[in-house]
Amino acid sequence: MIDLYLRPTAFVESPQRHDGAAFRLAGTMLWFSQIEVIDRTGASTVRQLVDMRQWEEYLAGIPAEKQARCVQLYTRLTMPRAALQLGDRTIRLDQPQVMGIMNMTPDSFSDGGKNADIETAVEAAFAMTSAGAALIDIGGESTRPGAPLVWEGDEISRVEPLIRRLAASGTAISIDTRKGAVMEAAVIAGAAMVNDISALLFDDRSLEIAKTLNVPVVLMHAPGHGTDPHKGGDYDDVVTNVFDWLEERVEAVEAAGISRDKILVDPGIGFGKSLTDNLSLINNMSVFHGLGCALLFGASRKRMIGALSNEAPVEHRLGGSLFLAMKAVEQGAHIIRVHDAAETVQAVQVWRGLRDAALTARA
Repeated sequence: MIDLYLRPTAFVESPQRHDGAAFRLAGTMLWFSQIEVIDRTGASTVRQLVDMRQWEEYLAGIPAEKQARCVQLYTRLTMPRAALQLGDRTIRLDQPQVMGIMNMTPDSFSDGGKNADIETAVEAAFAMTSAGAALIDIGGESTRPGAPLVWEGDEISRVEPLIRRLAASGTAISIDTRKGAVMEAAVIAGAAMVNDISALLFDDRSLEIAKTLNVPVVLMHAPGHGTDPHKGGDYDDVVTNVFDWLEERVEAVEAAGISRDKILVDPGIGFGKSLTDNLSLINNMSVFHGLGCALLFGASRKRMIGALSNEAPVEHRLGGSLFLAMKAVEQGAHIIRVHDAAETVQAVQVWRGLRDAALTARA
């Protein structure tokens, strides 16, 4: 087995000034000039930085099986990601998009259930889309550590009214659930994407239901696929372990009939991972473009921010949330899932202004 991974790095702001030295990352506004080749095939991990001007020479000097793997990963790294078609809305992935979080739960870790009332939730969702959020992710079950399992009927009753209200206004909606029946009810109500923290493993019916619904689906990594998604998490190398797990899962879902251009991946920050694990995943986020799928990132208000900032409570984690969001954007994340949509949209807009200026500057 070839345990080999490619991590794009050394990003170049103005690639037009360096013809042939930088290549576009996953159809985004980023160009990389080096690749870190991570080889875990042998007894120890070997890392090598390769300048893109020597890439062909590097390939010619390695064994055929490793060369084939490098070509496969490089092709995935550089291929553009197809736009998401969510009902009548087209969401382009050549620029970072913001997904607003809407928890219709009484026990959400982030807001304590303040949006569980339908009218409050509608107003909050409209505020996020007015601020520039491309889509709203609606969930009816908390997945914080220790949260109880919610019966699918109750979950449907929590999310369906809001989905119908927002869909009627043309809002693009994702349903955050791990249950097939909830996916089906949500899409019938107007949702146009499935976001499953269990990567379609929690419910035996969910994979077939997702295939039948024919909507984009987010596959997130979590070590536990029973009632507790945080259970487990024993890694010898968290970045490559999560990559391998997601690659296997993407291939399984694709083999079941869901095309890769409708699959998004999420490394699952905070799910069954230590602070060190989370930091490693975020610092190496660009490696996940080697899966050939759009990349979704979610670290908004999570516990790791408090751990790094004097145990700041949830309501005081905006600064950390924004920094982590932009760290992901600067590694090519296509969608950023956040609670504070207006602030994140503004940060992304300023970042894009800087990128536009660099990309249009005269050589």
